[in-house]
Amino acid sequence: MNQSVIDRLLEIRGIESDYIDAWGNPAHIDAASKIKLLAAMGYPVDDDSALVDKLEQERQQVWWRALDPVQVNRVDEPLLFTLRLPIELVNDRYLLRLNCESGNVIDQPVVPSDGELINVGEVQDDEFQEYLLCFNSPLPPGYHQLSLLAEDEQTLAMMRWIVAPAACYTPPAIADGGKVWGLSVQLYCLRSENNWGVGDFSDLCQLLEKAAGQGAHFIGLNPIHALYPANPDACSPYSPSSRRWLNIIYLDVTAIEGFHEPGIQSICQQKLFQQQLSQARASEYVDYQLVTELKLAVLEPLFAQFQASDLASNSALAKGFYRFIEEGGESLKMLATYEALQAHFKAQGLPYWGWPVFPTAYSEFHKPKVQAFAKQHAEQVLFYQFLQWQAARQLEKAHQVAEKHAMCIGLYRDLAVGVSEGSAEIWGNQSLYATNASIGAPPDVLGPLGQNWGLPPMDPQQLYLQAYQPIIDLFAANMRSCGALRIDHVMALLRLWWVARGDSAKQGGYVYYPVDDLLGILALESQRNKVMVIGEDLGTVPDAIRSKLADNGIYSYRVFFFEQAQDGGFYSPAHYPVQSMSTLTTHDMPTLTGYWHCLDLELGQKLGLYPSEALLQGLFHARHDNKQRILDSLHGHGSIASSISGQVDEVGMSNALNQGMQLHMAKGSSALLSLQLEDWLEMDAPVNVPGTSDEYPNWRRKLSTTLEALFADPALKSLSQKLTEARQQAGQHSSR
Repeated sequence: MNQSVIDRLLEIRGIESDYIDAWGNPAHIDAASKIKLLAAMGYPVDDDSALVDKLEQERQQVWWRALDPVQVNRVDEPLLFTLRLPIELVNDRYLLRLNCESGNVIDQPVVPSDGELINVGEVQDDEFQEYLLCFNSPLPPGYHQLSLLAEDEQTLAMMRWIVAPAACYTPPAIADGGKVWGLSVQLYCLRSENNWGVGDFSDLCQLLEKAAGQGAHFIGLNPIHALYPANPDACSPYSPSSRRWLNIIYLDVTAIEGFHEPGIQSICQQKLFQQQLSQARASEYVDYQLVTELKLAVLEPLFAQFQASDLASNSALAKGFYRFIEEGGESLKMLATYEALQAHFKAQGLPYWGWPVFPTAYSEFHKPKVQAFAKQHAEQVLFYQFLQWQAARQLEKAHQVAEKHAMCIGLYRDLAVGVSEGSAEIWGNQSLYATNASIGAPPDVLGPLGQNWGLPPMDPQQLYLQAYQPIIDLFAANMRSCGALRIDHVMALLRLWWVARGDSAKQGGYVYYPVDDLLGILALESQRNKVMVIGEDLGTVPDAIRSKLADNGIYSYRVFFFEQAQDGGFYSPAHYPVQSMSTLTTHDMPTLTGYWHCLDLELGQKLGLYPSEALLQGLFHARHDNKQRILDSLHGHGSIASSISGQVDEVGMSNALNQGMQLHMAKGSSALLSLQLEDWLEMDAPVNVPGTSDEYPNWRRKLSTTLEALFADPALKSLSQKLTEARQQAGQHSSR
């Protein structure tokens, strides 16, 4: 193996050798792991000659590109760029043409050799030179295109030029020092008197209205990305099929135009349908298979009815639908084709869980057989586009409810860190993804064995070569119909823990991404959509990135149970950064009751998550100590009554302790406070157990009561009032 070539490649491709782990200790990435990651990126690491050839080919391709594929600048930076040409052409006169996003055109003559020579290379015996030049006209924030034209105005090269604002958007109420609170919930968990066994967008409207009436300024959601209608039990919101589109299971079928027509009602009133609907509603866990069958049984005739009436008459609704299809473009057609194809293979009794098991002729969206299928089954493809349209309309209605009730944030969406191996997103753009690797996390507090999430990573080089279009589309899509966006594992903007196929999570390594470019695009989309950004910065996080995120206007994510000093004591929430969202627990953690009674540790023991009895006993001991420190902090700040003992062995979780912890957080300095509905209801079972798949019913557990009953509870109304008062007082204190 040519070690010098390997070392060079590791540096070029941003594969790290050393890092600081979650406990603050130096950690080293094994050399074999780094080699496997290069292989996952497509390098023939077992063939020295082929490896040298590939590296040389990539070097030559850089020189043959006169302009870079894409460049990101901030508004206050000089507009410097590089130009590469054969030496015999560098003294010629050219024209730079800047096509602004606004439609304006700016021309600037240029002679490359008038710039600063910064690099020289040789390609097949020809010398190339690289010059640093300046574009002299200021550019507004946006997506622009720079072209290099010959004297006859023939286009020689093009570059996307992205000019980004300094930081992400912050709502005026927050920028002026306001302190707000909101509720976080997994949308599918919601029970109501009207839903069909899973929380839906109409439930979300009701939740927004009720919560706003009690002083909340946002509702935080799990990712609501598109999953798999043909495979409903693949239900993890963090392993989606497409992050640009929505999960159609959240549709309120009864809110779609035409639902009350006799033909549709005759389906819904059938005895078997009503029995299954009652079963779906009564179930403790979401029965995804049954709910999906019930909804599709009505959605299909609803679509047929829409075709026969609105599409046939070209009504205003039909025109809105066609606009949606046009704006969705290839991405929407790709998803709809994928879902139609999965349903087709399922009906044929063929493997259908994802594109890796499709027949070769159908394994990629752009293949001729796939296009022929889409044409032959155009009505089914249109049906899945119809479902996305309806989902977008219902989500926007929820957003409008938040605006009507003057919630300063309203809907707070969640962007998953990746897509699953069998996803439509990869099927539509396979060159972007390293499908022989998965992302995850090294060993940390949440996962002592490390975590492998089964999500193939984007290749940062391919992302760059595609001019960052996939990430632009991703941010833009997830900032629709909301006021805030949480970026799950925000560290992905800087680096991701890649694990080669077949390796354990501990054998992975960090791969770096163009963080400054990605942050610039994020800031641009945030300002355009007036959406604030919260970065989930838990786990193994370098200190430098936290300050970089803060400088870019991204709000940190502070979880009470992780905010501990070196002596083991818990920091007061009054000392949290103002530019943060604080919370007691998350979807990957036990509820307050589960934490206090160590139910998560007992469950982990039952599921075999701990490699040794010694580790488990250490966790029990640490939990006992942490609970005592929490009690010390709560009593020290007067957040719980003196009638609650200060000795942990005498204190179980109670309503007084539960609410005392929530109010303790409400007095803190974070601009945002998020509270889980599960903790309002004093539930004990977690919604998700990290490190498990089939061992525990993840992403299925419903809330213990309906929305109607929850907001009629006088005790919770009283808690809401106290939270609002505590937040207002915290805001007044910080403004002094």
